[in-house]
Amino acid sequence: MRNSCLVLLLIFAATFFPGCFSNERNITLPAGNYDLNNPAKLVLNDALAEISGLSFYNRDSSVFAISDEVGSLFKIHLNKGFRTEQWKFDKKRDYEDVVQWGNSVYILESNGNIQTLNFSKEGDTIYNKRSIFPGDNKKKNEFESLYYDDQYKGFVMICKDCEDDTDQFTTAYIYDPASDSFHFPLFRIDLKQIARQIGDTKIKFRPSAATINPLTNDVWIVSSTNELIVVIDRKGTVKDVYTLKPGIFNQPEGITFTPWGDLIICNEAGDKYNSSTLLIFKPKK
Repeated sequence: MRNSCLVLLLIFAATFFPGCFSNERNITLPAGNYDLNNPAKLVLNDALAEISGLSFYNRDSSVFAISDEVGSLFKIHLNKGFRTEQWKFDKKRDYEDVVQWGNSVYILESNGNIQTLNFSKEGDTIYNKRSIFPGDNKKKNEFESLYYDDQYKGFVMICKDCEDDTDQFTTAYIYDPASDSFHFPLFRIDLKQIARQIGDTKIKFRPSAATINPLTNDVWIVSSTNELIVVIDRKGTVKDVYTLKPGIFNQPEGITFTPWGDLIICNEAGDKYNSSTLLIFKPKK
């Protein structure tokens, strides 16, 4: 394995800076009441400035991460001094989400293609295959969300901006790794349900990332553009909608949970904020 030492700074805001978000409205979420105003914050350097996806790896309490347009897989060891490993797997493309499942790592490209990465026995190289999203190449389809659903035995892809969507719904597709095939639509998210909960007449919903909360088995979707977390059931029915404060969630592009319910969200660096970050929230007991 090839190591790269990224400059990482852990700031326990909840412990050391309890008043740093004192001007923010307190927001709590279900499944343990996460206090989204007091994260532990991990600041990343330029290698992950455009971090665009996260996946928790339970075997060694680390997170896999990818960075937009960087064909490298990163692994941040949360319990080992935040040591970061990096593996090159492909050329520059628009990479949007990552999921570790079984013995493989799956990476979503914005056009719907999925790369499957596998480590060699020596652990120092990666070989992969690339599954091509079907359809007319002239048709506009943009994805940023990928998660594995054991009920469907496949990877769910939620559209950010797909041509078949309307102002009434957003579509979810599924990739079956066993048959290496895509199927759609899996379900559709009724956008009127989201708009109603935020007090609006309509909304153009643009999901940035999604994952399953292991404490509730609901799907949590984060949208950077809409500054929202939307909670749906496994069939796409909207259950809850929560607004996010841009002072904390300046550009959330990835979301994952630990098996015990810790919530981890990554922010991409932007014009206003110079560094990308991991935000870690523990459920209240």
